[in-house]
Amino acid sequence: MLVVTDASSVPFPNERTVITIGAYDGLHRGHQSVIAQVRDIATARGARSAVVTFDRHPASIVRPESAPKLLTDENQRMELLELTGVDAAVVLPFDEAQAQESPLAFIERVLVKCLRTECVVVGEDFHFGRHREGNVVLLRDIGQTYGFDVEPISLIGREDGVDEPVSSTAIRRALAGGNVSLAMQMLGRPFEARGRVVSGDERGRLLGFPTANVEVPNRVCLPADGVYAGWYERPDRSVHPCAINLGRRPTFYEHADSSLLEAHLLDFDDDLYGESAKVRFVDFLRSERKFDGIDSLIEQLQHDISHARTILGANPLR
Repeated sequence: MLVVTDASSVPFPNERTVITIGAYDGLHRGHQSVIAQVRDIATARGARSAVVTFDRHPASIVRPESAPKLLTDENQRMELLELTGVDAAVVLPFDEAQAQESPLAFIERVLVKCLRTECVVVGEDFHFGRHREGNVVLLRDIGQTYGFDVEPISLIGREDGVDEPVSSTAIRRALAGGNVSLAMQMLGRPFEARGRVVSGDERGRLLGFPTANVEVPNRVCLPADGVYAGWYERPDRSVHPCAINLGRRPTFYEHADSSLLEAHLLDFDDDLYGESAKVRFVDFLRSERKFDGIDSLIEQLQHDISHARTILGANPLR
């Protein structure tokens, strides 16, 4: 996949392009459906396929006080985009100037001059440009002048019977409720948090359950505090079943400042400090709670690990 970060360059000078535009945070099933349509149309027309996106979530500039936390960091988002088979990702810087750019100026600069666009594929609720002034109707009107078509597509529905499309907002809401299995349905894969393993108080090792303390950047979304079954991937790409504790450890700390992500790798004994980690959440086991003593905590941890084994044995998806 060609990655373009400057709209003044022309990635495919002698070819036309079929594109889609969006933040594409999470690369969920709805996003995947749009990009699959882009690729199908590009193949049928003998054109190139491209995703136009931004180097940060636009809301971080437009409304920073309520900007959502990210479902995917930039590296993961690019990895997931590449897996779609799209020919190019055009990653534009999003700043105050970009936020004030009119829909017409954006179309002329990016779709016409940079990408020689032949067709634009977007969700039927698509908006873009200054104050979200651009929409499908405007795209079609301008497309008649510049010679590109617009293909709005229906949004993908959820599989749990709720009359709502798959969206990044719905996924964040599911994670906020600890419903990582629903998030996994909408994403098409387990939700994944990435970070570096840092040293902790080693209390888990003293209890007989050593954990990797994964430091996840604050800008990244995490599920609700609780205990989960999941998978842990090391830099060598080996994947290990794990029980995950995400929370403030109330048994030991009265008022922790923030939640900590700890992963106990099952049947594993090796040094993980300093490594990068990918932690995938498969199912919710229980809420975090304060125990009245070490013995009752250890008994519960043994039960959690047994429960995680059972769940992960039935869900080999890694």
